[in-house]
Amino acid sequence: MTPPPPPPAEEQPDLLPGLAGVRAAKARATRARKAVEVTPAPTQPVARVLLDLQPAHLDRVFDFAVPATLADAARPGVRVKVRFAGQEADGFLLERADESDHTGLLQPLRRVVGSEAVLTPEIAALAGDVAARYAGTRPDVLRLAVPPRHATAEAEEAARRAASPVQPRPPAGPGPAETAWAAHPHAAAWLGHLRAGGAPRAVWNPPPGADWPLLLAHAALAAPGGVVVCVPDGKDVARVDAALTSLAPPGAPQHAVLTADLGPAARYRSFLRLLHGEARIAVGTRAAAFAPVPDLALVVVWDDGDDLLSEPRAPYPHARETLLLRAGRAGAAALVGGFARTVEADHLLRTGWAHELTAARETVRAAARIEVAGASEMDLVKDPHARTSRLPQQALQLLREGLESGPVLVLNPRQGYVASLACERCRTPARCPACTGPLRLTGPTTPPGCAWCGTEQPTWSCPECGDHGLRAPVLGQARTAEEIGRALPRARVRTSARDHVLTTVDTRPQVVVATPGAEPVAEGGYAAVVLLDAWVLLSRPDLRTEEEALRRWANAAGLVRPGGRVLLVADPAHAASQALVRWDMGGFVAREAASRAEAHLPPASRLAIVEGTAGALDDVLVLLDPPEAAEVLGPVPVDPSDPESGHRVVVRVPRAQGAALSAALGEVQRVRAARKLEPVRLQVDPYSL
Repeated sequence: MTPPPPPPAEEQPDLLPGLAGVRAAKARATRARKAVEVTPAPTQPVARVLLDLQPAHLDRVFDFAVPATLADAARPGVRVKVRFAGQEADGFLLERADESDHTGLLQPLRRVVGSEAVLTPEIAALAGDVAARYAGTRPDVLRLAVPPRHATAEAEEAARRAASPVQPRPPAGPGPAETAWAAHPHAAAWLGHLRAGGAPRAVWNPPPGADWPLLLAHAALAAPGGVVVCVPDGKDVARVDAALTSLAPPGAPQHAVLTADLGPAARYRSFLRLLHGEARIAVGTRAAAFAPVPDLALVVVWDDGDDLLSEPRAPYPHARETLLLRAGRAGAAALVGGFARTVEADHLLRTGWAHELTAARETVRAAARIEVAGASEMDLVKDPHARTSRLPQQALQLLREGLESGPVLVLNPRQGYVASLACERCRTPARCPACTGPLRLTGPTTPPGCAWCGTEQPTWSCPECGDHGLRAPVLGQARTAEEIGRALPRARVRTSARDHVLTTVDTRPQVVVATPGAEPVAEGGYAAVVLLDAWVLLSRPDLRTEEEALRRWANAAGLVRPGGRVLLVADPAHAASQALVRWDMGGFVAREAASRAEAHLPPASRLAIVEGTAGALDDVLVLLDPPEAAEVLGPVPVDPSDPESGHRVVVRVPRAQGAALSAALGEVQRVRAARKLEPVRLQVDPYSL
């Protein structure tokens, strides 16, 4: 008899077809059952949450149920975690409500992250304004506004406040601010209006040599409420920090510093101090524009023409525009300051939104003596090459005289040793035979090398004329320091550039050769300032070329001591040179604004740039419903020499229709995100073209 067949081996359930789908369905059913079982909060059981999601079409508020276990912790402004589209998502709880417009079952909040309500209603509303202004999304803006949570710092700060509650410090009463601002005829009226709780708005241009951090500190302490001060970089933050510390009572500072250099823990502590009112003055770089300062009374931006104040991340807001939006919403005073003036600041004056705050002409003339090399016939008699030489005798003589009484500053636009090389005979730019990159010298004993691939070219020959000689059309600060050291052998020569930045120098005689933005501050100011290679700054292919050149010259001249001397090696007839000599920042920028208005360029118009592939730009143009007066320019290649650079479209409208253009572009971004189309890069009113 044949034995019965053995029973079939038990099949592994994990290998059964379709089991994954069954498990997913069971998981969904389990989550739905648990959601039903959640006991809602007895009051205001609905939480309205803004999720931190990238797609533009999800920039809206979603309703979630508040479990009874989170009824006390789920406060407006806290961070939360929720279940959204099958995944865990972060968000901010904006408000609690009694009812929801959603007719279905609400998903519950999974948990509350931290105990701090880090998003205040004012900042939430400001994020919406900035997103609308720049055709962006609120989650993108809030990533810039709210620093990442640091759990340890949060717990330690909460314990410290519980152990010894700190009362908010009252604003300072009337002080010596009017005395410090005495050189500005209208400053007393502006400060008086500020102290009375008004909203005076001014564009401020101090004279050369002015101690602007101290003046800003006086203005901030004179404000009756919260103050936000934004400056371009950490060096400026340190100067304003020191000025506020020197004016505050011992052990009772009223300000907090917000910069990325502090590190995550220290920055978050400063953020919490401002949030709880322990400090009423926020000082920092561009992100400080969103500081949670209660009872805002004054916003300040210094040197608003610096590109460091323009955010490099979407939606690319500028700190000046963010602060002006915030001042308008809060009814606060505003102060836009700088040694130079931007066309945007000039627009505030011409429209009557702000008033001019400058020193008397007698004060400006006495502050510093500013000259251009070879400007007079007498200068040319003394040195016939004063207008053509890179380092004329007039500049060397000024350095010698300045060294007799203190440090002197030399501004060199390029860093390094020799930034570029050219053929000595035919002036053809020297390029690498391997990759066509520019050749440069990194030191006095190194052979020419490629700036792109690093290949040394000791036997380079010109492809046009065959000559082996090289000349240096552009010198860096290291080579300039070497030349000055040879001309002034007894002088101490130091350099300050990106790789090694000096913050301060003492009063001893020394020559400091620095690049723009890396100029150290001298104790008591520099005895003399020499501005070299003006043609380098004036030859940049940019919309702001002359405005930026004047700004950099003015910032260097602003470091001179009262009564010091400034020499510009440039064409004496150039408009920017004349504006610097006269310290006529308003007149120069007014002419610049008029020329831009004739060309329909910002700030007379609003302008948006869209970059992407040709197909993506075609989709944008098809979906875009611009205002009637809009001009669409392009598409054109971003870089004609690089086929992979993509294409660009420029959309331009009159300034009055700027909000309509931003709204139309924002709608295009939402539609394209919902359809999962190819992304594009969108910038509204970019800093530079």
